[in-house]
Amino acid sequence: MNQSPPVSVRAQSGVAVITIDAPPVNALSDAVRRGLVDAFMQADRDDAVTAIVLTGAGDSFVAGADLREMALPPQSPSLPDVMLAMEACAKPIVAAINGAALGGGLELALACDLRIAGPRAALGLPETKLGMVPGSGGTQRLPRLVGSAKAIEMIGQAKIVKAQEALALGVVDQVAEDPLTVAIAAATTTRKRRVSRMVVQAADAEQITKAADGAIRRARGNTAVASAIELVRDAARLPFDEAVAKERAEFLRLRESEESKALRHLFFAEREAGKGASDAKPRDIRSVAVIGGGLMGAGIASCFADAGFPVSLIERDADAAAAAGERIAGIYDAQLRSGRLDDAGAREKRERVTASDDWTRVADAQLVVEAVFEDMALKQEVFRRIDTLAAPGTILATNTSYLDIDAIAAVTGRPQDVIGLHFFSPANVMRLLEVVRADKTAPDALATAFRIGRRIGKLPIIAGVCDGFIGNRIFSLFRREAEYLVEEGATPERIDRALERYGLAMGPFAVADLAGLDIAWATRKRREAANPGSERPLPISDKLCELGRFGRKAGRGWYLYRDGAPKPSVDPEVGDIVAAVRAAKGIAARTFTDAEIVQRMLGVMASEGKKVLAEGIAQRASDIDLVFVNGYGFPAVKGGPMYGAARGFP
Repeated sequence: MNQSPPVSVRAQSGVAVITIDAPPVNALSDAVRRGLVDAFMQADRDDAVTAIVLTGAGDSFVAGADLREMALPPQSPSLPDVMLAMEACAKPIVAAINGAALGGGLELALACDLRIAGPRAALGLPETKLGMVPGSGGTQRLPRLVGSAKAIEMIGQAKIVKAQEALALGVVDQVAEDPLTVAIAAATTTRKRRVSRMVVQAADAEQITKAADGAIRRARGNTAVASAIELVRDAARLPFDEAVAKERAEFLRLRESEESKALRHLFFAEREAGKGASDAKPRDIRSVAVIGGGLMGAGIASCFADAGFPVSLIERDADAAAAAGERIAGIYDAQLRSGRLDDAGAREKRERVTASDDWTRVADAQLVVEAVFEDMALKQEVFRRIDTLAAPGTILATNTSYLDIDAIAAVTGRPQDVIGLHFFSPANVMRLLEVVRADKTAPDALATAFRIGRRIGKLPIIAGVCDGFIGNRIFSLFRREAEYLVEEGATPERIDRALERYGLAMGPFAVADLAGLDIAWATRKRREAANPGSERPLPISDKLCELGRFGRKAGRGWYLYRDGAPKPSVDPEVGDIVAAVRAAKGIAARTFTDAEIVQRMLGVMASEGKKVLAEGIAQRASDIDLVFVNGYGFPAVKGGPMYGAARGFP
């Protein structure tokens, strides 16, 4: 079957309109690059052509490189070769940016002489998210248009801006409802204006430093960010050709780095995560009810309100409902103070949530999310009540972190409508959402939950029913192994430090103190009651809990939290408890290197991950990686525990 060429040229009033048509996103594949070089050279030679317009077919201008080619040797022509053809062209080139212009797509637009964007255009250089830097002049042309500080902010933070912001920054020259028509008209009067020949405007050194520091803070071990910052600085201190050559060399070096390979693994993993949800037609969700207005419930309610859903936040009585309303107000007041929302935006979102003790409001919702205390009897009681109130076809979701969703579904007369939506705390911040398919969950309920997860800006990962699903099941083993290491001779602070140096946001003992040791204690007692003797005891944790050392909220846990102290401190009492447990068990303490700690801790995660896969709780190893990177602070530059295990820790 013959396919149309990915790049076409048509003449219109003396203007050569070059269109990239490579569905679905017009990625800059080898074939597209060849087509572009030929098209620019052809248009430049054609005496009937006075100007050129470059645009994309469909909803994208060019959404970036073809990442499938990243694992292959570089092919000619490269994207810089395309830029050379554009620079050599004597005729003005106007970009009609009809949709996404990302990565190499924006670099193409920056190499044009004029840029006309449609109102739905999105522009950015997000290469640092993949452990790379722009490799075709992006770090050199962008600062010539927006200044060094803004270029560092955009590239270092992989920031994507909409059309109007791009216009305000100077990335584009005009925003038009029909960018192609406007671009064709503008091309006939535009003169050559090569961005490469512009001078970077003098910038405030303090602003540049502030932008660089902000990007580095968010980098979390991603060394490409520091490289990008230096390259942007080069735009003001090196000749263009020299700086572009340096940029290209750094791009090729980083492309082969382990960090970039890990980040590209996660990129493709997110694409794969969307596969496996049911192909059934999703149900229509117009409004949502959330049962339980505590910190988690209020956070969940705000997720739906942010996405435009009217939300009923239902509590047990009027006082609890009032407190829930105050939590919602607090969420939006914080966003108002930080500048993420203005007064009108905060008010609009806040007004979408109605906190009430009127349970009959459940009847108006097409999705009900239960977010009460983690207790099976309580959750079953709530679901019995919801079952009597909700309209037929309403999806009933539980936010349980560990409990058996089949047992929750069994108390209703509609188990086919019951599903798990496990949000991570804080729910309005954390991106991960485990969509837990129970034994009798209907295919269209699963499809709806997955689509809703995407709509509220989450990364939904499908999981099966077991104690803790994917994340908490594996993390509980990780946390237990940390305590076994303490029994054997490592200190909590040494274990935390080793794992934080590896790249985890927090070590397991710092996390335990933050979450509350009493929560894990209650889980252990529940498991022991259900399966006596099934797990090796954790006497140190139990003793800490018996002493009321529940973590940060108690002022002491594995660490001591002094009023006003910026960081927790080591508490000798914990050392005494550890020593007593070792003595009782007859354990002779030994020392561990950081590498030994990392190898053992992450090896436990990978081992349990294999069991999770074998049991069908997770669909693919890369889903497990996404869970830990997006829900547990695992370093993205390491690719996740399953990816890391396949390559050997650390």
